[in-house]
Amino acid sequence: MLGALALLVVPILKELPLGHSTRTALLAWMLVALALYWLYAGMGYRPLLLLQLLLFSGAAAFLTAKVLLFVIDVRQLGILRALARGMILVGAGLAGANLLAMLLLLWRRSRGGAPLSDRRA
Repeated sequence: MLGALALLVVPILKELPLGHSTRTALLAWMLVALALYWLYAGMGYRPLLLLQLLLFSGAAAFLTAKVLLFVIDVRQLGILRALARGMILVGAGLAGANLLAMLLLLWRRSRGGAPLSDRRA
């Protein structure tokens, strides 16, 4: 899903005749939807998913506020976009860590090893 988002959706967003903040806000809202889906489907590590959701939602809110402020002709709040981009990057790093954890768990199960929580000391 992250690959499809990176390879298909991001280039389409870049081609839209929108401002930079609007395109980034659309990406942030898509990441919120993806994090919600992962949380609903029970994919990944729940605390990381909740943190991702918090970061992506915050970034989407900041960028949406920036777009709305731009509409009413307030143009001096570039810090909102910078802060939101940082939140998206941290959230994307957490999504990558979550994806890596899911792949490692799948690899362990395919090798026949029990997950760490099932092993007895």
